[in-house]
Amino acid sequence: MSRGLRRGGAVLVALLAMAALPATATGAPPSAIDRDGARIYRAGLLPGGADLVGRRASGADVAREAAACVNCHRRSGLGNVEGDIVIPPIIAKYLFRSRLANVEDMTLPHVPGFTPNAWTYTDQSLATAIRTGVRPDGSTMNPLMPRYALDDPSMAALIAYLKDLTSAPVPGVSETALQFATIITPDADPVAKKAMLDVLQRFFAVQEKVIAAETRPLRTSREIHYRVTRQWQLHVWELAGTPDTWEAQLDAHLATQPVFAVISGLGGHDWRPVHRFCEHNAVPCLLPNVDLPVVAERDFYPVYYSRGVLLEADLIAARLASDRGAHRSARAGRLVQVFRDDDIGAAAAAALAARPTSLGTATAAHRLSGAPDAPAQLRKVLQGLGADDVLVLWLRPDDLAALPDQAPAAAVFASGIMGGLEAAPLPVSWRARTHLSYPFDPPDLRRVRMNFPLGWFRVQGMAVTAERVQTDTYLACVILSETLGHMLDSFVREYLVERMEMMLSRRIVNGYYPRLGLAPGQRFASKGGYLVHLAEGNHVVLEGDWITP
Repeated sequence: MSRGLRRGGAVLVALLAMAALPATATGAPPSAIDRDGARIYRAGLLPGGADLVGRRASGADVAREAAACVNCHRRSGLGNVEGDIVIPPIIAKYLFRSRLANVEDMTLPHVPGFTPNAWTYTDQSLATAIRTGVRPDGSTMNPLMPRYALDDPSMAALIAYLKDLTSAPVPGVSETALQFATIITPDADPVAKKAMLDVLQRFFAVQEKVIAAETRPLRTSREIHYRVTRQWQLHVWELAGTPDTWEAQLDAHLATQPVFAVISGLGGHDWRPVHRFCEHNAVPCLLPNVDLPVVAERDFYPVYYSRGVLLEADLIAARLASDRGAHRSARAGRLVQVFRDDDIGAAAAAALAARPTSLGTATAAHRLSGAPDAPAQLRKVLQGLGADDVLVLWLRPDDLAALPDQAPAAAVFASGIMGGLEAAPLPVSWRARTHLSYPFDPPDLRRVRMNFPLGWFRVQGMAVTAERVQTDTYLACVILSETLGHMLDSFVREYLVERMEMMLSRRIVNGYYPRLGLAPGQRFASKGGYLVHLAEGNHVVLEGDWITP
């Protein structure tokens, strides 16, 4: 690890442009200079729209998005850690403090790249460092730090942006408490809703007791004000009505009770309004229980466990493409999908149907309607199948239980998430023939990891009524707790997401998931799954290795 990277400027690597310009510290629309500074920092664009260009000591140029400061110093400006590389914070309270204050002031929150006895910058010396890579003491920054030939107005805009970055009071954070919300849509399953709320409320209550037992603040020869023991307070925001009204309801909730972040949550068929609300209001939305999330990885604030049924569609597509490649001489039949229009399977079926070119098959969609005649509708679909066709079932347990006893000769795939995973009520003759998409570890492989949440539920006297929802909710709370512990007193919304990205891949105990990991520009922590079938006793049999489509 070089001294230059620990104490110097940015290591800029290619990533993504900004999704939107931030508001000012007061919440007002950004001024022209605010917008110019934000475009340079986050998008790599100069005020006139030209590309920002930086040159490294090697002579290699980086431009536009690859040259944007956000790539390494991150959206918060509080830096980053990547392996042995520690990237320093570049917000005003770190850059412009005197060296004496840096040594003596123990109230300054610690972040990994901060060196107490660091260089003190002025506007002029910071401009020199950005243009030439030379620090105030005359030393040279690491050669990975590009040098930027910014003109005076552009430099002034960038420095003004750095001075304002992460300087405003953070909504939902006080000297004694952190405010959180969880969001529940009206179409959420009522059993899962109660199960999730039981876990959240119990975890927050336990956290309150743990915090109350700790000493705050810590004292040495100087007082340290790290308030890592702030109380957590949970607010339940239950939505009503149609999705087109949800954002307004959430805006009203946020105006009444500002929160630091949204934790967990539960959705049914449409999570898009919640996603838009979180991104628009710069509120982290961490690991909700939704099986049809919004795929928008250029957004920053919503973070999900996985792509849910959309990942299942990709797992099935990967298998079909592999089978087609292995049997090139085989005649391609149709891709026949069965789903209900008012459920998440419709979106998954559309995602799979959008790939007919790669699969080499024609597609057909069958929409079930009503409940009493579902068996008759399913029999009609099966009667029209040919041996070379592929049947994909995006159905819930009630519809799977309505399948006729005899499985078709066609290949059959089904959504594990929608069908109930290993509890899917497939008729006996269907079990060995039906390939279930399974974006989790099967029970045998996750058993040891599951001892942690299940043990916690037992200690808390909680019945397990929706195991996956309860486990994912518990895991979200644990991840939040661990992340906050690493943040110390730097309670900044963007830094919460960034710290979670940094530490998530180090976790070993992840409930249903074999591994979780996030990098900048990734919003889905689990990225793959298996195809399985059910044996006697609904035992899960893997049909291959973990697939990352």
